Amino acid sequence: MGIKSFKPTSAGIRHRTVPTFEEITKSRPEKSLKQALRRSGGRNNKGRVTAFCRGGGHKRFYRLIDFRRDKRGIPARVAAIEYDPNRSARIALLFYADGEKRYILAPDGLTVGETLMAGDTVEVKTGNAMPLSVIPLGLSVHNVEMREGKGGQLARAAGSQVVLAAKEGGMAHLKLPSGEVRLVREGCYATIGQVGNLDHENLSLGKAGASRWRGRRPSVRGVAMNPVDHPMGGGEGRSSGGRHPCSPWGKKAKGLKTRKKKNPSSKYIIKRRGKS
Repeated sequence: MGIKSFKPTSAGIRHRTVPTFEEITKSRPEKSLKQALRRSGGRNNKGRVTAFCRGGGHKRFYRLIDFRRDKRGIPARVAAIEYDPNRSARIALLFYADGEKRYILAPDGLTVGETLMAGDTVEVKTGNAMPLSVIPLGLSVHNVEMREGKGGQLARAAGSQVVLAAKEGGMAHLKLPSGEVRLVREGCYATIGQVGNLDHENLSLGKAGASRWRGRRPSVRGVAMNPVDHPMGGGEGRSSGGRHPCSPWGKKAKGLKTRKKKNPSSKYIIKRRGKS
């Protein structure tokens, strides 16, 4: 994937960059694999805004992605690489030998015409899915399951990858993109390779309107509000809030640890993310 920049004929496109979409081979989604996607605008079932800064944006269809890779032992041909407006990664359309069609996340380097397969005894190559127990150490994987049969949950964004560091006692040691080292059962499935569209993190929207197209509305600072709207609001002239940063409901917004000490999944974390 390449990145396209523009001549600065206006302030809105002076710093704007967009992908070239050179890897896209099909413009319209497969009809049998798309669904209508209704949006709430951040409102709950009573019509009240519970998630701020959401609303508007372009209408989208949802593409049904096969995160489970549970069609085992049947070869599939990569028919197309497509754009998905609901995620940062590209998706690949697979035509299975029995006639079924499915979408998967497109790994880096995948091309149209390749043959992919999922199973316990498949070849170790980019795009194939298999249990962590048979994947060689040091290999990069993505779309990793956290529970057997639940479907991939780890490393699904553009450019993401998880490194298989070790195996011990039926558990695999995974090094996540955040630096965290986590234990996952060896029976969990993962897909070989790194998620494609690596240049996604280098894109610049360039103007506020580009965020509005994506359904993201402006975010107002707490110190710019009135005291009735936010604990950090009010004051004569410009102020810094007069207290530690917090949410509109008084919960600390920076550095407050909210994870419960008896969280059952904590025992699977060997090394936490961050500097410590």
